[in-house]
Amino acid sequence: MDGWRPHLIVSDIDGTLLNSEDRVTPRLRDAISRATDAGCEVALATGRPFRWVGMVLDQLPVRPICVTSNGAVLYDSASDSVLSAREISAEAMTGVLEAAEWALRNDGGVAVAVERVGVSSLDDPRDVFVIGPGYLHTWEEQGFGSASRSEVIGLPAVKMILRNDHLTAPQMYAKIAPHIVATEAHVTYSMNEGLIEVAAPGVTKALGVSRLAEIHGVSSDDVVAFGDMPNDIEMLKWVRLGVAMGNANPSVLEAGDMVTATNDEGGVAEVLERWF
Repeated sequence: MDGWRPHLIVSDIDGTLLNSEDRVTPRLRDAISRATDAGCEVALATGRPFRWVGMVLDQLPVRPICVTSNGAVLYDSASDSVLSAREISAEAMTGVLEAAEWALRNDGGVAVAVERVGVSSLDDPRDVFVIGPGYLHTWEEQGFGSASRSEVIGLPAVKMILRNDHLTAPQMYAKIAPHIVATEAHVTYSMNEGLIEVAAPGVTKALGVSRLAEIHGVSSDDVVAFGDMPNDIEMLKWVRLGVAMGNANPSVLEAGDMVTATNDEGGVAEVLERWF
């Protein structure tokens, strides 16, 4: 990398920063500590809502500003506050849901949930993560509210989630995405389970990381980013050095500037140790 060293390190969480036991290894924690001691900023960029990053932050030596909800929400973990949020409208969600229902009419249709922004990690989860009828919630321990389908999508949200228990996320995406106009919504996925994530037009991790870079006074040429799933692709392409994990989705392996070891083999630490 010709003597280049980043001023901002951005990492996805699941399948990237965390190993398969949902832990940040001591090796990686030490590498992050050396990076911050050298004056480098470290941040997280995740599809998770900010309310679900606490167990990760507890394993890190820093309390950074985080890009959450696939770029829709910028969250300051040090002050437990939302700095900015980009919402998808009720009208857009209605159109996306109609298109998804038609696309999956022979595959059992879809169930829907939304993530609303809130103001801090102390928000009542019943108000900010709301599921509709038939939605099987994978993370019940995080808490959620229930409502009719029309109520679920009746208010703006930072993320709309479509679920189908018979298809994988790649299968859902292949069927739904061609029917969604990019000017109306952005569609992606972050796991192989049958979940598709929908945001406002142009809302990606790249958008969130670009705002984060502005806050820290750096440009895209100063940033390295790590990821493993399609919701990381825009981010990996935006930064100077986009690193795909060895366990990454094939589309991410193709999009990255380089490929490191898997999350269980310490892939993020392996790259950081080149500089710190």
